[in-house]
Amino acid sequence: MEKNVLQSIAGITIYPLISFVIFFLFFAALLVYVLVANKQHLSTMSQLPLAGEDEAEALKAQLEHDVVC
Repeated sequence: MEKNVLQSIAGITIYPLISFVIFFLFFAALLVYVLVANKQHLSTMSQLPLAGEDEAEALKAQLEHDVVC
């Protein structure tokens, strides 16, 4: 009986297709973001967790400058 529960729902076959499209669009958008992103900004962001307090402040100032420009 449990095996037939999903088969009895009308229109259930569209859900796997919708899930695949959402999955594909998410990773396609992520790929576009990575290819278009400002590499200098990403490099600066990647250095923030490892920087000391003084370096972190300088990097944050650089990030704010990059956003304004």
